[in-house]
Amino acid sequence: MDVSDYSAYRDYEWATELNRISLTFFGVWPENHETKQKNLISEIRVIIACNLLIWMWLIPSLHSLLKIYDDITSAIDNLQYTLPLLIALMKLFIIRQKKYDILLVLNMIKNDWLKPMTSEERNVMIKQARIARILTLLSCLVAEMFAIIISILPIFGISMRYRTNRTDPGKILPLQTYYLYDVNNSPLYELTFVLQSLSMIVVATIYTGPDTFMSLLVFHICGQLKNLKARIRNLDQLNNFPDALSASVKDHIRLLRAIIIINDTFNLMLLGLLVYFGILFTLYGFLFVSITTQGRNLSMGRLLLFLFGFTITFGHMSLYCILGEILVIQSEGIYEAVCQYEWYKLKPWQAKDFLNIMIQARRPLYLTAGKLFPMTIATLCNLLKTSGGYISVLLAHRS
Repeated sequence: MDVSDYSAYRDYEWATELNRISLTFFGVWPENHETKQKNLISEIRVIIACNLLIWMWLIPSLHSLLKIYDDITSAIDNLQYTLPLLIALMKLFIIRQKKYDILLVLNMIKNDWLKPMTSEERNVMIKQARIARILTLLSCLVAEMFAIIISILPIFGISMRYRTNRTDPGKILPLQTYYLYDVNNSPLYELTFVLQSLSMIVVATIYTGPDTFMSLLVFHICGQLKNLKARIRNLDQLNNFPDALSASVKDHIRLLRAIIIINDTFNLMLLGLLVYFGILFTLYGFLFVSITTQGRNLSMGRLLLFLFGFTITFGHMSLYCILGEILVIQSEGIYEAVCQYEWYKLKPWQAKDFLNIMIQARRPLYLTAGKLFPMTIATLCNLLKTSGGYISVLLAHRS
C-alpha cells in the first residue's frame, strides 16, 4: 500500500472512530475474531446500560404518565422524554442482534480502502468519509449538549419541563418520574439526580450512535456506486476490457448485497423512528399552537427544550431520508450509465454482462422503514403532511 492509499485509509479510520467509541462502550460494536472474554464484557455493558435506563428512567416515567394521563400538557411533557428512551432501547437491541451481520459490510469497506484505486476514486471515497465524519461530530455534539443542559440547569433551580404539583411535588429533577421512595430526602435525591443525568447522557449516545454509523455505511456505498458509474462510462479506455467488465459486474453485485444487509439491519429501526417522529412532531405542533393561541407564558427553559428536541428529531429524520434519496440517485446513475453505453455493439457474451447490470440496476436501491416505506424526501414530506392533519384533530378534540 503506497503513501496515498495509506492516507486515504487513515481518513476512513478517523471517520469510524467516534462510532467505534460510542458503540464499543455499550458492547455492540462488531469485531472480527471476538474472544469469549470480550463477548462477556460486551454483554455485561449491555445489561448495565439496560438496567440503568429501565429502572431509573423507563419504569418511573411510565408510572408518572399513568398518574397524569388526563392532563394533556403534562402527558406531552412526559412523552417527549419517554419516547426517545424507548427508541434508544430499540436501537440498542437491534444493533446488538445484528452486529455480526453488519460486520460483513465493515470488512468490505475496509477492503475497499486498502485495494489499489485511482486518484479520482480515492478523492470520491475521501469526500464521502469526510461528510460522514462531519455528520457524526455534529450529531454527537448536539445530542450530548442537549443531555448536559437538561442535567445542569435543575441544579440552579431552572427547569426545562412543564411543572405542576402533581408531577413535581418536591425538589426539581431533570426528568418527570415517580419513584416508590421519597426522592426529597438526602442522599436519595442527590443519588437519583446523578443517575438520571447519567441516564440522559447514555440515551443521547445510544440514540445518536446507530444513526451516524448507518450514515457512514451508506455514504461509503454511495461513493462506491459513483466510482462504479465512472468505470462503466470509461470501459473503452481500459486496456483489458473483458476483465474490467467482469469486475464491474462483480462489484455491482457486491454493493447490492451490502445494501440488502444494511436494509435488513436498520429497517425495523427506521420504522420505529418513522412512527416516533410522526407522534413527536404532532405533539410538539399541538403544544406550540395551544400555547400561542391561548396566550400561555412559555419559559425560556421550555422554549430551549422545544427547539433542541425539534432540531434533533427533525435533523435525524431528515438524515435518514436524505441518505435514502442519495442512494436512489446513485443507483439510478448506474442504470443510466449502462443504458447510455453502446452495449449493442459488443460481442454477445460481453453484451450479456451489460444486460446483467442493467437488469439489476433497473430497480433503484432503497432504504426502507420496515420494508414498507422507502426513506426518501417524498416520504418525509408525506409524513409532515400527515402529522399536520393529526395536529388539527388534536386541536379539534381540545375545543
